[in-house]
Order: sequence, then C-alpha cells, then structure tokens
Amino acid sequence: MKPHAFIAMPFGPKPGPGGQAIDFNRVLDELIRPALEAAGCEVFRADEEMRAGDIRVDMFQELLVADLVVADLTLANANVWYELGVRHALRARGVVLVYGADASWGVDADSAKAFDTYTERKLRYHLALGAPDAATLPADIERLATMARETLATSTRRKVSPVYALLPHLQQPQWHKLLLADANEFSDSYNDWARRMEVARQRNRPGDIMTLANETPTRALALEAKREAGNSLLKLQQPGLALEQFDAALAIDPEDIQARQKKAICLGRLGRFEEAREWTQALTHDHPTDAECWALAGRVEKDGWVGRWHPAPGAAVALEPGALKDAAALEDASLGEAIAPYRSAFMADPSHHYSGINALMLTVLRAHLGGDTSPAETEALLGGVRWAVASALAHAPRDYWARASQAMLSLLCFDASAVQRDHRAAAAAADRDWFALDSSLQSLGLLRDVGFRPAETALAIDLVEREIKRLAPPFVPRQVLLFSGHMVDAPGRETPRFPAALEGAAAREIGAAIDSLGAGVGDLALCQCAAGGDILFLEAAQARGIRCQIMLPTDEPEYIQRSILPSTDGAAWRERWFAVRAKLPDPPRLMPEDLGPAPRGVSAYERCNDWLMNTALAWGPDKTRFLCLWNGAGGDGPGGTQHMMDEVKRRTGRVKWIDTRTLA
Repeated sequence: MKPHAFIAMPFGPKPGPGGQAIDFNRVLDELIRPALEAAGCEVFRADEEMRAGDIRVDMFQELLVADLVVADLTLANANVWYELGVRHALRARGVVLVYGADASWGVDADSAKAFDTYTERKLRYHLALGAPDAATLPADIERLATMARETLATSTRRKVSPVYALLPHLQQPQWHKLLLADANEFSDSYNDWARRMEVARQRNRPGDIMTLANETPTRALALEAKREAGNSLLKLQQPGLALEQFDAALAIDPEDIQARQKKAICLGRLGRFEEAREWTQALTHDHPTDAECWALAGRVEKDGWVGRWHPAPGAAVALEPGALKDAAALEDASLGEAIAPYRSAFMADPSHHYSGINALMLTVLRAHLGGDTSPAETEALLGGVRWAVASALAHAPRDYWARASQAMLSLLCFDASAVQRDHRAAAAAADRDWFALDSSLQSLGLLRDVGFRPAETALAIDLVEREIKRLAPPFVPRQVLLFSGHMVDAPGRETPRFPAALEGAAAREIGAAIDSLGAGVGDLALCQCAAGGDILFLEAAQARGIRCQIMLPTDEPEYIQRSILPSTDGAAWRERWFAVRAKLPDPPRLMPEDLGPAPRGVSAYERCNDWLMNTALAWGPDKTRFLCLWNGAGGDGPGGTQHMMDEVKRRTGRVKWIDTRTLA
C-alpha cells in the first residue's frame, strides 16, 4: 500500500512574476510527480475540468484523507490557498510546501513569503524559461523526494499545521469523520475494503485480514487494519505474529494507545515479562486515569504471579494434592502486585467490571491462600463489583463478558444454585464462541488448581466444558504444508522447465518430501491447483489423509483456462482437477470473492501467493513447511514459485525444494 500524495497547484500555463508564463503541467510531469513516485507515493491531482467552479467531490476527499499534500505556492492562486487552508484546518501534519523561482526574477514571488506559511519549511525549486531548469532538475527531484520521505516518516507528535500548533488542545477529527456525505471514489474503495475486513473478522480468517491490512486505501486506514490483524492473531494464540502487526501499527503512530496495550499483551504471552511490565508502566504513566491501561498492568502482573508457581501448559509435572496451593501461597508479594493495578483500574472507572471482578477474584484468592486482606475492603469491593456488573447487564443483557463476570462473582461469593444459574446464562450468551468459553475455562482452572471452593468450582467447570463439547472445536493443524510448483510445460515451450515426461519422477519426490515431514491426518495442505506440481501435491496429500484447502487467484472457469488447459495433456489434467476438487472438505476459496480485486499494479498471482502464505503463517511460523517444485530460475512473471520461495525463506526458512533439473 503506497502513501497517497495529493498535489495542490495551478495547472497549465500561468503568468509568472516576471511576465514569463510558467507551464505548471511541465512542473508536475517533470519535477513533482517523479519526485513523489521516487518517494514511494501514489500521486493524485485534479485535472483542468475539476478546477472549473467548485472543488469536485473526489478531489476534496483526497485532499482530506491523503497521507501527504504538496502545495505549490509559486503564484497567488486562490484554489491552492483554499485547499491548503482546508488541509491545515483538519489535519495536523502531512504537508510539504514548494515554490518555483527563476534567477531572472531577482526575488522570489510574494506568494511564497505569505503570512502564516512564511515560517513553514518550504522547498525552492528552479525554473528557467517558464519550466523546470534542466540544469538543476535532478537535484530538485532528489530534494523533493527526500523531503516527502522525511515528512511521511516524522512523528505524529509534530504538528505542521499552524492551526494545530497554535491551538494545542485542538484534536484532529478521526479519519472516518472526514468522509464526505456524497459517495466518491475513495469512500467506495473504503466501504468495499471495510466490508471485506469485517467478513474476514467474523469468519475468523486472519490470513485474509493480514493480506487486506497491506491494501488499505490510505495509511490512515493502515493503523486500524494492522490492529485488527493483530487482534485476530492473538485470538488464534499467535502472539509472535500479532506482535509484528502491532509493531507495524506503532510505526505509523507510536502513540496509538490500543496498539501499545496489545503489544504489552503479546509480550506477556511470549513470556517476555519484564518487557511487558515496562510497556504497561509507560502506559499507566502516560494515561494515569485510563482504566484499560491499569487493567492491562494488572493482567501482566497476574500472568507473572501465575508463572512463578504454575507449570506451563502441557508440562508433564506430577504434583501432590495441594502442592499448587502451597506454591501459590508462597508468592503472596507477587499476588499483591497483581491486585494493586486492578484496583487502580476499578477506581479510575467504577463501571469497568472486568478490572473489578479481577481485583475481587485475586483478593478472595489471597485470603484463601492465607494472605493478609481486609474483610471490610473486600466487602466494599464486592459491593462495587456487583453494581458494575448489574449496570453492564442492564445495558447489554447478552454481553458475554458481563455474563462471565456475573458467573465469576457467584463462584467467588454465593451458593451453588447461583453458580449454576449464572454459568448457564453465561454459556448461553457465548453464542457458540468457542474461544470465549475456552478463556473462561482457563480462569476456572486456576481456581481449581489452588483448591478454591472445590465443589462449586467443579460445577462451574462442568457447565462450561459441557457447552464447549456441544461445539465443534476450531480445526488446529499440527503442521501446515504450503506448496508452490511449476505447471507442466505447454506443448512447444522453447525452454523446458517441467516437461510432461518428468511427471512420474516429480510425483515420487513430492510424496517422499511429504513423508519426510511425517505429514498425515491432522495436518493442513494449502496451494493453488494448476496442472503439474499443484495437482501432484494435492493428490499425494489427499492419499495421506491430509486436509486440503485450495486457494485460487481467479474464479474457477478462468483458472482452468489459464492454469490447467494450456499444459500438455490439459484435458486430462482438468479431469484430475475435478477429481481432487470432489474430495475437498471445503470448496476452493476464490480471491476475487474473499478479498476483492487486486490493487492497481499488483499481480493477482503474486497476491494469491501472499494470501496463501499469510494463511499458513497465521497458524504459526513454527508449523509452516514450504514444499516447492522448481527449476531454480525466475518465473514467467510475478507470482511464480521464486516469489513464494523468497518470501517463505525470509519468514521461516523451512523449505523443501525439489529441483526439476535433477529429476530423472
């Protein structure tokens, strides 16, 4: 996704200060556009027709949402100044000012020195005979490209707009509040992209979200997209990949509070406790009245407390009854450090039932473990939590997390009938959300392990487990086999790459590579389905009981025409395609339907490879294995096996390469 650059400037020949006409079309084509493209920008400007009368909708929208606005102040052009004023009023940064000067004028044009912009950093380019000066043009292009890159890279704290610089408490509108009432090219693009992101989120497809996150219409959207991708990966228990997404969000806006919070969560789940603590301490320092920041600090400290005495999940550790309770009791100081930030969060926002129920749970557990607590303070905390939960349920009776807080409240303080009633209500409110129920089950497991109210806790666990068993648990592959390979050569191909005569040898090598990984039932295979390597791989995977998912860059009829029939014996390969397809547990996923059309200038096949790779990596880089059938040479275009090989090597390095040059 390239940054959008909007150019506010005169167009065509216009009289200059010395009487010589300046050809601003040449300024655009020879200087400004090449410089911005060298800076990695996609350039947008209004044409002559758009300039007649009022500013047109598309142009005005781009002015508001563009990542960069370049305003040419060579002349006192009313439209340019109006556009610059609108930008300064609604966006605090992202502006570069340029103006041209001809040595024959003797002085710069008065418009370049005007009032509030006089102190702005401006770039002076050189004119000669009404056009960019050929003698200095390369240097001017480089200077403008450098300034554009530096402006895009500057901290979000830096305010270029004199409006925001002089009014320090003025807040920029959120980018979506800058969408115009009338439909326009940008809003249409955004709405289509946002709809696909929401569908991917609802279907829990982080690979789709990761792909779409790199295709946002502007960088303003990229921040949201990276956060959404990170959230999806966290839900799939992939904190390492999620951390990459939140780091990308923070590269766009280092002060984004949501990305900072989620980064701390990722660090905690990765076992990087000290780093997580540093991040939460910085958050509570910067946002001392934000309940979410304090609750997050409590979560990190709670995880740290549990990690000091509880075996890691899956660890084969035999413990005597009561041993975990005794071990937990020895970590009373760490438990106290977890309670304090949760209490601070609840005091900052008494409606924040999540922090209240966690403060109460840990306080009750501290008393259960023999720690020092104040009954009066615990009773006061209980009253506050009851009010917060009741208020949340009155506002949203079907909210799962409010129901879960009520269920935990009953387990902590009330009788078995209340425990049963409220856990049943919570299970019903989960609306078949396996992840939400599993999260509650983990919290209940903690209470079970320290021997808290054994009968009531066992009842609650039984109710939640019973609801989970009613649901099909999400498929979690043991390993993910990602494949890319050459098509069988078309008849008459000048330079052989994968001749039809090598099909048998290739099939044997592919089968052997799969077997060397110990792949079988419980694994997942991802690839396209072109004649040749793809179909050979899918046939071998299906023969071994591996679950297969086909992902295509086009609809099926077009794919058959382009990637199956042109091969030697194309009709026979088409029949094998239909045979493979008939055995799939799910129909092929089609990129135009799930992700929409490829962005301008992006190969559909290259994008499909990114989609495949993101889908594989979303299950975890440690699970991803890449198999390829390749001759080691560059492909026939973007999206070939080399592209996939390069990307997977960069991300995981786990590659099995079958070289078609050595097949016999």
